[in-house]
Amino acid sequence: MTTTARHKTSNDSALVAPGRTRAPAAAAVRGGGAESVDPAELPVRPGEDPWTSEEVHELHAELITELDRLQNEIGAAEAAITGLMRDSNDGAGDDQVDAGTKNISRESELALANNARDSLAQAERALARLEGVGFGTCESCGQAIGKARMQAFPRATLCVQCKAKQERR
Repeated sequence: MTTTARHKTSNDSALVAPGRTRAPAAAAVRGGGAESVDPAELPVRPGEDPWTSEEVHELHAELITELDRLQNEIGAAEAAITGLMRDSNDGAGDDQVDAGTKNISRESELALANNARDSLAQAERALARLEGVGFGTCESCGQAIGKARMQAFPRATLCVQCKAKQERR
């Protein structure tokens, strides 16, 4: 199982909405990697073909690409938020509509950044599970999630039935 490094900067908390925490950044060098995964150990549902090394490598590469994309997205959103925060102090002469528009833009950017952080945390967790233990196993019932579902959505932690139950609640 891998660990991720976390570097905190002085303005981290200023860019995160109240009540939210920043997802840890993915480590630059990960232990294990796709080579450490034995495809035969990954669970499949009845009737599915077993995982192949090529499929595991492809999934691993997809998760690494997703981590990089999300980190870039978070960086861009934080830069936009910084600009919006700086501009909000420059509102001399703004009417209520201008001030409201700036507030909506700032809130929208904060929401996008927090969604990207959540997705980043899920992708990091999926990568850790793939390289460690638990990838492809439902966290609720313990059954195989299904190879097709994992290939379509590698961050899945619940099988289709348990996810449907969760969404009905």
